[in-house]
Amino acid sequence: MGIDETRPFKQVRIALLTISDTRTLADDSSGDILAERITGKGHELVSREISHDSVEEIAAHLHRWIEDEEIDVVITTGGTGLTGRDVTPEALDRVKSKDIPGFGELFRMISFDKIGTSTLQSRACAVVARGTYIFALPGSNGAVKDGWDEILHYQLDSRHRPCNFVELMPRLRER
Repeated sequence: MGIDETRPFKQVRIALLTISDTRTLADDSSGDILAERITGKGHELVSREISHDSVEEIAAHLHRWIEDEEIDVVITTGGTGLTGRDVTPEALDRVKSKDIPGFGELFRMISFDKIGTSTLQSRACAVVARGTYIFALPGSNGAVKDGWDEILHYQLDSRHRPCNFVELMPRLRER
């Protein structure tokens, strides 16, 4: 189990969306952390944008990126909490083909070791939308580190054994 260095690495093309009514690209520290980790592992950061906490606006970004054949994966940060403005999971519901329920469960298990029962306030989730993976992480620096370092770093590496999300990409649009 782990990274099999004898297998070839396949670069994944990733778009990054920060959901916030207050952040800009200049002060988006969680987005900076993810962007650095994405490119640091050899993946391509195709696009990076900010969206307001609006189901319609988030869904519009997602629809555009889902239709873009140059994007394999979308990672969002922010908007996964319980307040009235936290609407990222609802936006994912508008675009999804399938849920990936284990992602949120695993994220909360990892988070529990660090923040205890406060992890219940996270609605981190993941879906497949017309052949594109979308992973929704909370907006804190710690949460994006946990999501990338403990889950996505491995599942978006084609060399990870016994299996990974990358090897499924060619088959996501099967009917």
